[in-house]
Amino acid sequence: MKLNFTDLEASAKSWRKLAEKLEDAQVQHRQKVTGPLHASGWEGTDATYGFMMMEDDERELGLAASQISSVATVLDGTHDRMQKAQLDLRKAVREAEADQYAVDGDGWVSDTMYADVDPGTRRDPDFQEAQQRRAGPLGEYRARIEQAVQDAQSASYEGKERLHQIDPFDLDKVYGARSAQEDAREVAEEYGMKEKDIPDAKDPKANAAWWKSLTPAEKQAYMDAYPQKIGWLDGIPTTDRDEANRRSLEVSLSAYREKEEAGSLGIHDDRQYSGLLKLQDELDKADGATKDSDRLYVLGVDDDAGGGDGRALVARGNPDTADNTAIQVPGTGNDLTNVDSQIHRADRLQGAAMSANPRESTAVVSWLGYDAPEVDGSMVTPGRTEGGAGDLRAFTHGLRESHQGEPTHMTVLGHSYGSTLVGAAAANDGGIGADDVVVVGSPGMTVDHASDLNMDTGHVWAGYAKDDLVSTETSDLTLGANPTREGFGGKVFDVDTEGHSGYWDEGSESLRNQGRIIAGQPPNEGDYYVPPGERGRAPGSPGPGAR
Repeated sequence: MKLNFTDLEASAKSWRKLAEKLEDAQVQHRQKVTGPLHASGWEGTDATYGFMMMEDDERELGLAASQISSVATVLDGTHDRMQKAQLDLRKAVREAEADQYAVDGDGWVSDTMYADVDPGTRRDPDFQEAQQRRAGPLGEYRARIEQAVQDAQSASYEGKERLHQIDPFDLDKVYGARSAQEDAREVAEEYGMKEKDIPDAKDPKANAAWWKSLTPAEKQAYMDAYPQKIGWLDGIPTTDRDEANRRSLEVSLSAYREKEEAGSLGIHDDRQYSGLLKLQDELDKADGATKDSDRLYVLGVDDDAGGGDGRALVARGNPDTADNTAIQVPGTGNDLTNVDSQIHRADRLQGAAMSANPRESTAVVSWLGYDAPEVDGSMVTPGRTEGGAGDLRAFTHGLRESHQGEPTHMTVLGHSYGSTLVGAAAANDGGIGADDVVVVGSPGMTVDHASDLNMDTGHVWAGYAKDDLVSTETSDLTLGANPTREGFGGKVFDVDTEGHSGYWDEGSESLRNQGRIIAGQPPNEGDYYVPPGERGRAPGSPGPGAR
């Protein structure tokens, strides 16, 4: 009844504060030690072993923070359960005494209302009936008090057992990240933060509302226990997604390291492991950045161990605070193994936009959020847009939801089959909410006219290199009308590069024009594409393939 839980509460707060300090130490180590060293180009044998040791320390700081956060969650949960048991006990005793039952120091409830009644009265049927009516509540009060005591004992015992299961000696093991997540998951499930409660609908508003309803401690527990699910939640803050996805990345890398040590890496495993290591390398080099626009934020990562090519959403700059935000969707042949090249493409687009308007900040997301086609029959059908189109819509609307301050100017860009996905996303369910759409090297956007894209056709831009056969030969076939033709109803910007993948060449007018659009400025316009068979035809007269 009189047990004081302030020491338990204070202990939980101390452990949580320690977890926060360890996490801060990891971030500081990343930003002020390993990050700058990676960016400096330090190489050689000493660098290899030096980075290995420092990154092991950095990783262990993060794992220790996760485990200590789990300790704090157990203490918080034990405190809450014991306090509830105490409140239940006090309520039961208070109500019993109000009904004139007596409760002794051991919690036993007895009825003393008729203790002084003489034997004759006790034989009276009316008295016996009244006494019987009080027997029911008497049993209920005894049961309530017994249950409250049992609840307190269970809370104490289960809390002790959970603490014993958190193994601090796993931190330096190859399976340390997996072990820390398993501990965090068991603790979260035990204390009411269940995986089934994480929203699974593609509704950024619902995701954001759910996330805002959580306490800071609950958010941390969810990120430790279910990092991949939290990392993919559209609508929650970029910084939280980044933290969760970095944890998810470390868990995936840990799993591949285990396989590597066991000699069981398969061909698919080796490809995915290679891609994740490239992503980690890019993160390492960006961790020492002093400007927010130079930082990398991971908004989703999935190695898809089930056999797919994997997914990665990586932003250069923070989309939640940027004046301009661009989402670049790659096309055929892209997967985790060239995630570094995709990030570098985003870097060039960011640089072009900030050159067009240095006064405003720009974030560019490399969005490989779908299983891009291989160079096979899948590249000539819209099948690979299924699922991915809905994910892209949820992502763009999620960025609108999490953005701070005035709305960002949002541009969605698609290259090759990526333009097909962008078109499918924009054409359905109200569109993608972009201010501008840019496609290059497009085989078609799944629609016949820019007006089908749920946006102002004056902000639908297409570019093509004269020798890009994907744009000039495969559009108007199986994936929709050619967006570079006048009949499509959009606009064309000037391109001076060659081939299907030259649109981002440094110093090119093509790159500058994409940067201008991202910055909200008009590009230099180019000529609409006219097939050879229609050249010289009178304006307005129909030709083969016209739509």
